[in-house]
Amino acid sequence: MSAPSNLLNKLCHDLPVGKLDWIGLRSEHKGEVLDVNEARALEGLGLQGDHRCDKTPGSARQVTLISREFIAQIEAHLGRGAIAPALLRRNLVISGINLHLLRYQKIQIGDAVLEASALCHPCSRMNAALGEGGAAAMYGAGGLCAKILRGGTLRVGDPVRCLVSVDG
Repeated sequence: MSAPSNLLNKLCHDLPVGKLDWIGLRSEHKGEVLDVNEARALEGLGLQGDHRCDKTPGSARQVTLISREFIAQIEAHLGRGAIAPALLRRNLVISGINLHLLRYQKIQIGDAVLEASALCHPCSRMNAALGEGGAAAMYGAGGLCAKILRGGTLRVGDPVRCLVSVDG
């Protein structure tokens, strides 16, 4: 993972506090997404009750995030109304903070600390979920993958903060 530049640290320092709007858990691969009000983040594993938690410990894809703003962008590209977050198969929907700036950053949500890394690209299943062109509409707005550095409880409504290093 690349170290954030001084400019990126400065921009992240200036970010407002965001909010956790939605939490989704999938008990199995390709399984139904369960909408929950809180979840337990397990350090180095994922969200308790989500199938990704059973995957390789230490994976950089323990949790997936998307922003409410990205969802609005996807809706606009598709020319349709509201898209239920469960259709997008991400774990967390956040709002009020620039998700692109959180890549390679440590993020605090509730008691947990996550580190965002790779872009979370849409899969071909998005065409089935959203209609023809769904995957294309999500490209560049699919969110981020993250790993859990410190476990804790996440609750809908929790603040989302970028933790900028003091030397940046």
